[in-house]
Amino acid sequence: MALNVELVGKQYPSQIYEVGREKVREFAAAVGDDNPAYRDVEAAKSLGHADLVAPPTFAVVVTRGPQISVIDDPDLGLDFSRVVHGDQKFQFTRPIVAGDVLHTTASVASARTMAGNDILTI
Repeated sequence: MALNVELVGKQYPSQIYEVGREKVREFAAAVGDDNPAYRDVEAAKSLGHADLVAPPTFAVVVTRGPQISVIDDPDLGLDFSRVVHGDQKFQFTRPIVAGDVLHTTASVASARTMAGNDILTI
């Protein structure tokens, strides 16, 4: 089944993600980053942060729920077994810190077929 291009523009429900200290520490450990600001509250505060600061790539954790909402939409017609993740970008106005409550949304920005491959932009 091909991607349903009629879903371009569809907005999915907003989701809330509360950033916890342990999640920041676990993520820093998983990516092998030993920056003290990611693990020690006092080290983060000495740099001017209110709490532990998350590595920039922590944003992928926050986007997981909204992406799954799109991927699991049966009306989309996505064969996830054939998915190749091509690109992901984040624009920050400030670092993510423990204690933040982040609201995330997802929408289907584009869906098309090129050279026999479906290309989906969320």
